[in-house]
Amino acid sequence: MSFLQKATILASTATLALAFSTGAQAQTGRDYVYVVGSSTVYPFATVVAERFGRGSEFKTPKIESTGSGGGLKLFCDGIGIDYPDITNSSRAIKQSEVDNCAANGVAEIVEVKIGYDGIVMANALAAPAVELSRADIFMALAKEVPGEVEGELIENPYVTWADVNPALPDAKIEVLGPPPTSGTRDAFVELAMEGGCKSVPWIKALKKSDKSRYKAVCHTIREDGAFVEAGENDNLIVQKLEANPKAFGIFGFSFLDQNAEKVKGALVDGVEPTFDAIADGDYPVSRPLYFYVKKAHVDVIPGLRGYLREFTSERAWGEEGYLSDRGLIPMPDEERGEVAANVRDLIPLTMASQ
Repeated sequence: MSFLQKATILASTATLALAFSTGAQAQTGRDYVYVVGSSTVYPFATVVAERFGRGSEFKTPKIESTGSGGGLKLFCDGIGIDYPDITNSSRAIKQSEVDNCAANGVAEIVEVKIGYDGIVMANALAAPAVELSRADIFMALAKEVPGEVEGELIENPYVTWADVNPALPDAKIEVLGPPPTSGTRDAFVELAMEGGCKSVPWIKALKKSDKSRYKAVCHTIREDGAFVEAGENDNLIVQKLEANPKAFGIFGFSFLDQNAEKVKGALVDGVEPTFDAIADGDYPVSRPLYFYVKKAHVDVIPGLRGYLREFTSERAWGEEGYLSDRGLIPMPDEERGEVAANVRDLIPLTMASQ
């Protein structure tokens, strides 16, 4: 980005922020915090919003579940009362999204890492317990899998889990999961699918020789009905798993934890998805969770600074905090302290091309 482009964006951002601030003060505009984004972070944000609404003079923030990608798009559309103040995300913001934000005048974004979550392959509580490897997951769900000849890829021929691995149930592969706009989907393909993909030596070697082909092979999910896009509503997935005990669903550990009377998580590479296994880094399919805040909206939207303070308080995200009771895996003390300081001082996110 050239100096002139940066100067233009900064100038337009300042103008927008001033107009936004003046308009909000004159008309009171929107008098509540507006949050969009990740379905995984949604339950945590909702609890914080309810606590904040009950314990402060401000209105309870409005939280919408739009998926990480969808939330970031809404967030980046502009500054002002018509646009979200915060977007939740179960993955880190991408450079392309930062650039889109900047092009629309959203130049100062504060990144707030809130803790960790695991991604689970769950089935109905009444169904048999299953142990999967990441290689099993890749071979069951990839669009193309290795053929008999090294270097050969074929359309995924596997119909049952036993076809993938004789030790697995002789049941039709049916996995309900999130759409491409979901951060959970992004993390699942990167951690579970790619993790299994790398177990094939010649595919692993592609990462150095042909990175785009490597990513296409490892990240592309089959489209023949074995994987079913079930939207951003994790409750719907749980209902379908109860109705079909042979199916699996993909969602965050926190949601598994909240529905432990209905579903259970499969072991992955011999590790059960538990709070302690994710916190210790033993569970292989885990990821950090975030939300992003528009600096220009802080101290303009009533209650926004207070909501940030509540979310980053020890009573919320600490080791004994109420969010850990909901399944959030807390960050180490030092990291929480660093993030809380950045939020307090509204330190903007910096990325290489900014």
